[in-house]
Amino acid sequence: MQRIILHIDFDYFYAQVEEAARPEAKGNAIVVCMFSGRTADSGAVATSNYAARKFGVKAGMPIINAKRLLKGIDSLFLPANHQLYSETSNKAMEILANYADKFEPASIDEAFLDISKKCDRNYKKAREFAEKIKTEIKQKLKLTCSIGIAPNKLVAKIASDFQKPDGLTIVKPEEVESFLAYLDVDKIPGIGKKTKEFLATLGIGTISDLKNHDPTDIVEKFGKNTGAWLVRAARGEDDSEVGIIQDQKQISRISTLKRNSREFSEFAADVDYLTEDIVNELKDHNLLCETVGIIAIDEELQTLSRSRTLQFPTNNIDEIKRVVHELYKELLDQTTKELRRIGVKVEKLQSKAGQKTLGEF
Repeated sequence: MQRIILHIDFDYFYAQVEEAARPEAKGNAIVVCMFSGRTADSGAVATSNYAARKFGVKAGMPIINAKRLLKGIDSLFLPANHQLYSETSNKAMEILANYADKFEPASIDEAFLDISKKCDRNYKKAREFAEKIKTEIKQKLKLTCSIGIAPNKLVAKIASDFQKPDGLTIVKPEEVESFLAYLDVDKIPGIGKKTKEFLATLGIGTISDLKNHDPTDIVEKFGKNTGAWLVRAARGEDDSEVGIIQDQKQISRISTLKRNSREFSEFAADVDYLTEDIVNELKDHNLLCETVGIIAIDEELQTLSRSRTLQFPTNNIDEIKRVVHELYKELLDQTTKELRRIGVKVEKLQSKAGQKTLGEF
């Protein structure tokens, strides 16, 4: 059965939330910063609005350089307000979930929706759904988002990035091959700078080049799992379901960062959002977890993980967040690579019925 999947990606999320909170600053350049505290200008840019980007301000840039670029320009340099971003994200996700047959929050500012049944597997109706979503988000939260509509999650995610900001891109099943063909190979989520550079040595620059390359060579160069994934991605193939399949042994969430990073402060809000989503599922099913873990994929597509067994089973959000933060800081101390994807997991699940948590004694 044909599926219709939406990927919703909120435009320059942190900076746009700050814009919405400051209507008097409309038109100003807004730069959200991760201040290190060493000096007034030390630290890096987390994100910026388009008014700042047109002057060359980019994520990851030293704050002092961004201030030089915006000298004489009406601008605001703001510390990241993770609580505000998380609260706004939760409101947005509540709105999006109402439109979906199946719903999957992918990170603090993006989500997948399977609307196959709700729109009768009709792409014209899917467009109407997307337009309603954009209107409701704009009216209630004063935010814009870009939406990709496609037969699977992979192509929908690529499509949502095609016409930013405030875009809407539809890729029907018969259009997948032509849509992907001439895009740079790093438009495939998961392909970073180093993988792109290595693919270039094989004469691969576009998704079409990857699709037409000998698949056995790709598998030989990248290994069975990653190689097979690259071959399928180049063909626009992805049969992964929207939503998390519940497993009584483990619950996990994973998302792709907007840019590679090894500074925990830059993606702490994303980690907290994933953790909160897991804890909500634990509580919905009256479960406790005995083990908390993290999963990360670095810039070279290597999977890294850490876990810790707790003294007492729990579903307490503060306790689980504390462990997750400690595990990420431990991981970052032990690797020199930047992280591309981040994840959180809980394992050794058990029913809360008949149990007492430490906080109840």
